[in-house]
Amino acid sequence: NAGAPPPEETAGDYVSQIQAARTAKDEAFRSQPDQPVPADKMSQFLPLRYFPPDPEYVVPASLKPAEERVVVEMPTSTGKLRKQHRVGVLEFTLKGQPLTLGAFVEAGADVNRLFVPFSDMTSGTETYGAGRYLEPEPLGPGRFAVDFNLAYNPYCAYNPNWSCPLTPFENRLK
Repeated sequence: NAGAPPPEETAGDYVSQIQAARTAKDEAFRSQPDQPVPADKMSQFLPLRYFPPDPEYVVPASLKPAEERVVVEMPTSTGKLRKQHRVGVLEFTLKGQPLTLGAFVEAGADVNRLFVPFSDMTSGTETYGAGRYLEPEPLGPGRFAVDFNLAYNPYCAYNPNWSCPLTPFENRLK
């Protein structure tokens, strides 16, 4: 995970890190068994397509904890339900606009490893229609780095045999 660039790092270093991580992901999808891209579709999907890395899309966020940690039955691409705990809301500002995204953890998972499905105006046109996923990097108690350069398609974007949680309405960004 490339994460937010430290202040001493240049934007060029950050962009190089993101590009290296993307190349490594393509290689992993090509070479490892049981990866989401079926062998007969590798030429269709690989290399994966991304927006150019942009350090402006890395922002700090505060996690406003949920008053109650409720279990959400999140629907998936295969019609199954997956249990997720809604742990709170990430609050952040991107390009001068205050935004929020609901943050979840898989039932029984570590609260510092947030799962944030989201969709935006690119969903269904430039990106996978059901949205993409983020796993914000912890920065300290209640603080996370939201890095949209690290947003990724769920595996069901490449293979309908995977069961992927769908983006909840609250996580649809403009």
